[in-house]
Amino acid sequence: PKENTTPLKSNPAFPKLLLGSLLILFLLLAILFFVAFVIIFNKYSQLLEEKNYKVSMKTSIHTNLKCVRNNSTMEGKVWSCCPEHWKSFSSSCYFFSTDANSWNASQENCSRMEAHLVVINSKEEQDFLTQNMDKKSAYFMGLSDPEGQGHWQWVDQTPYNQSATFWHTGEPSHSGERCVIVNHPSPSLQWGWNDINCDILQRSVCEMMKIYL
Repeated sequence: PKENTTPLKSNPAFPKLLLGSLLILFLLLAILFFVAFVIIFNKYSQLLEEKNYKVSMKTSIHTNLKCVRNNSTMEGKVWSCCPEHWKSFSSSCYFFSTDANSWNASQENCSRMEAHLVVINSKEEQDFLTQNMDKKSAYFMGLSDPEGQGHWQWVDQTPYNQSATFWHTGEPSHSGERCVIVNHPSPSLQWGWNDINCDILQRSVCEMMKIYL
């Protein structure tokens, strides 16, 4: 006997369901993109605001600036400035103190000027600093070993690089001497680093980024 076959009928609602699903998916993706954009924009705005705040803080603390025309590629920044009585080198400004304090007090003094104890990153920077130092004095820098375990740390969290250090021969020499000075101990020696007790009063060098206007 001949079998009766029923032709398959397409579901007229299927294209509508597919279109609806695609629209919902597109809408969700659009919402996610918008939320991500808002988060990134807010983060960028916050970073820009913090940067502008730091600049405004520096300019409010340091009212007298010495500026030169900026040769860098920083967009919209015509002048690079250092506070009066500070020395300029590369992208930083440096203040050489004439009074003596402990390491902690020296760092606090730098912080009040929106700066930190100097972080030395190169031979060129070391040479610049020593050219502006008094050989009869020693100067605290922003390097310390808080636990006395030989784990030297820079105040700005720059990684400590043993190959870019300028210790005197035999230094560091004592686990109880947890702070570092730059000194010129005798005419027969060059400038170099020496570990020292943090409470001994010494001069210091503060460093801050140049102010760009």
